[in-house]
Amino acid sequence: MKAILIGVVASMFFAVTFILNRSMELSGGSWLWSSSLRFFFMVPFLLLIVWMRGNLGPLLREMRLAPFSWFLWSFTGFVLFYGPITFAAAYGPGWLVAGTWQLTIIAGVLLGPFFYKIVQGVKVSERIPMRGLLISMVIFAGVLLIQTQQGGGLTGSMIIYGVLPVAVASFAYPLGNRKMMEVCGGRLDTFQRVLGMTLSTIPVWLLVALTGSITVGAPTQEQVLQTLIVAISSGVIATTLFFIATDMVRNSQEKLAAVEATQSTQVLFVLFGEVLLLSTPLPNGIGKLGLFIIIIGMLLHSFFTKRRVKPKQLAA
Repeated sequence: MKAILIGVVASMFFAVTFILNRSMELSGGSWLWSSSLRFFFMVPFLLLIVWMRGNLGPLLREMRLAPFSWFLWSFTGFVLFYGPITFAAAYGPGWLVAGTWQLTIIAGVLLGPFFYKIVQGVKVSERIPMRGLLISMVIFAGVLLIQTQQGGGLTGSMIIYGVLPVAVASFAYPLGNRKMMEVCGGRLDTFQRVLGMTLSTIPVWLLVALTGSITVGAPTQEQVLQTLIVAISSGVIATTLFFIATDMVRNSQEKLAAVEATQSTQVLFVLFGEVLLLSTPLPNGIGKLGLFIIIIGMLLHSFFTKRRVKPKQLAA
């Protein structure tokens, strides 16, 4: 239950990404700068936190032990996640990107067979938690209902450039996160892991920034400021909170699915944020039903997760 609450709080800070990315695109800012600047800004904050906690040396040693794994899964979890997210903001409104991103609540469940656990000394593939999958599909149905209010204005380019990239990101993010948890094996804390993944992808972001400098020129002061806000809110606070939540339940695919499903609440935060800042209309009757279904789905995840924990606590 605690991990789910942390996930919901993280999704609130994640919502800033979708609102400000769309705002930057509407004001003429390039996605190349929106994506790369975020990770450049994250480094000093995370570096300071890890250094003050005396954990920088252990992190660097871990990264030297498996540099390829660090780069591969950091690239998957950060570059293939945030690059498509910011690219899509140029072709679709925040509600479309945030709504499509909710595929991650189903993607996280379907990724189960890509991971293994040791049972009596034998390596066994994880199973797809069917109950978690069904509840996640209910939540996603609620998200789709919310989208019906604005979905009538969808164009072909919105679907190709605004939906498909986000669909890729929705699978890449949980895959990269879970694989990095495997690589770290519980030896690093969340701040170390986020910093390590950020440092591993900096060479890629430098190439992205160089491309932006050549093709569109330098970013505006407004874009730099908004990206800084995204970096702190989404890159540092939200990512760290979400990784803390997933670390808490990393040994259970069903509980991981429940935590990843908390990202569905981003739609609520993005919707209300766009209503306040960008004058987006409130949901209609069907949209309100979608909000209700999302809340019910999250309560179901919380209920079953809490019920599975209680017997272990009693046994202790």
